[in-house]
Amino acid sequence: NDHRSVGAMLGGEVVRRRGGAGLPDDTVEVTLRGTAGQSFGAFLPRGVTLRLSGDANDYVAKGLSGGRIIVRPDPAAPFVDPDAAAGQRAEDQIVAGNTILYGATGGELFLRGRVGERFAVRNSGAVAVVEGVGDHGCEYMTGGTVVVLGPTGRNFAAGMSGGTAFVHRLDRAQVNTEMVDLTPLREEEQAVLHELVQRHFAETDSAIAAELLKRWPEAVAEFVAVVPRDYRRVLEIMQAAEAAGRDVDDAVMSALAASA
Repeated sequence: NDHRSVGAMLGGEVVRRRGGAGLPDDTVEVTLRGTAGQSFGAFLPRGVTLRLSGDANDYVAKGLSGGRIIVRPDPAAPFVDPDAAAGQRAEDQIVAGNTILYGATGGELFLRGRVGERFAVRNSGAVAVVEGVGDHGCEYMTGGTVVVLGPTGRNFAAGMSGGTAFVHRLDRAQVNTEMVDLTPLREEEQAVLHELVQRHFAETDSAIAAELLKRWPEAVAEFVAVVPRDYRRVLEIMQAAEAAGRDVDDAVMSALAASA
């Protein structure tokens, strides 16, 4: 618990030798057990994967830059038992602390369990799956994809200007809707979500992911897409331009100029 920023020195060495592009995914894999200190996997580049059985403190995956991080409970923990009582299962427990994925630019994070406040703040490109978040989730997020398989705290998506969050059984009263819309998932979004839930199960043996996959046609309708309205508008313009064979940048700039 007194070892902070585990993985940062390893990641720094990868970047010194191979540059910002890092290495092919999973070139270096590290498996750990116990309780991680602050900033587990900070600034981890592509090519490095950290797997932790246990739990972690604040700032997990801070500045994640292409690496992969998986945190799951210790197999000996009593709440991992699939027959545990409601409220005493892994998806009901805190597996990591606050301000996770802060300022991430790329990579993947899979967390079996809930986390604290300000999850994915200023995330601009990473993909994450988690089983519940505290207050201010996805605050100021500008890109990437977040899947929440459990409850959210208040003020979810405040200042969110990019990226997408898929939330299971979302409490709409907890969302800050100043910049985002809440919509059913489109067909292509359902495909993305299904793949991420499958991968979350494969990486963490998540009981809640397994339950969702067993009844997927019904379960997918229980998700809501949280998408910044201006971001979605730009995506629609880009898709239309591609379909029409037009220059995407020109199409976006023309649309923005017309709405100014």
